[in-house]
Amino acid sequence: MEAWERKLLHTARGVFEVFIKGEGDPLCVTHHYSEFNETGDYFAETFTETNQVFLINLREAGESEKAHEPYHLSMLETIFDLEAIREALGFRQWGFAGHSTGGMLGVLYGIHFSRSLDYTVIVGAAAREYMTFSKDCIYNESHHDFSRMQELIEALKQPGLPHGKRKELSVERTKLSLHKPERYSELFSLGIHKGMSAARMNFFIRELPIYDVTRKLEFIGVPTLIMCGRFDVQCPLKYSIEMAEGIPDSRLVIFERSNHYPFLEEAERFTEEYGLFLKKRGDAYGRNQNKIHSPGY
Repeated sequence: MEAWERKLLHTARGVFEVFIKGEGDPLCVTHHYSEFNETGDYFAETFTETNQVFLINLREAGESEKAHEPYHLSMLETIFDLEAIREALGFRQWGFAGHSTGGMLGVLYGIHFSRSLDYTVIVGAAAREYMTFSKDCIYNESHHDFSRMQELIEALKQPGLPHGKRKELSVERTKLSLHKPERYSELFSLGIHKGMSAARMNFFIRELPIYDVTRKLEFIGVPTLIMCGRFDVQCPLKYSIEMAEGIPDSRLVIFERSNHYPFLEEAERFTEEYGLFLKKRGDAYGRNQNKIHSPGY
């Protein structure tokens, strides 16, 4: 598999490590606390056939800028960083695609900077804290896998963890979020590997209890594709339904044989749905252009 091109990008808010792959319209992809490298990311890889994808390490991830103040790790500050990256790249607008906490960033991006976006793709995410009121969530104490998930997360935060042990724990953690865990080797076969920024994860855990932007969803002014697995244990389906009801120009796609990774568990349909979304958006843009240039308008 072709490696991603690495670039250290100087912006008005510091230097950020960006990985680039694919051709087409620009698409920003990131995750709130993942650390990417030249092997890329399974979610981001999904879009490289249709877009030039910019996979971004946020503050305290990889070789990107450090957090000079604790609040620099907040979700809103992260959106300001993404805007600085877009400007440094010279794009008037770009698309945004996010999975899980990356999708949560996409929601905030759309609320505050729709003018900078062509569209958003939100996968397996939520517009508010998703643990307290959902026993279907693996982060809810009532869930049967809650304790083991917490043990795995804490273990993976350890900086001196041997590579082999880290891989073993990461595999187990991912299997807890697959509809059919026995498919792990089939689904994750590309040799992609990434890390976790403990600083970002720790700040996110403190910020999550007050995260709720459901009453601001109406301010997202760009086409939004929302996708979620029927059996998602991280951000259960009801939160995607809630986003679809609140975002004016949105479409919800439910994957009936998926948990938290529909872009892998039902990869063919995921690609088809994204293609249909792009086509519909392109057709609408063409109609608007015809209206603008029609005689006597």
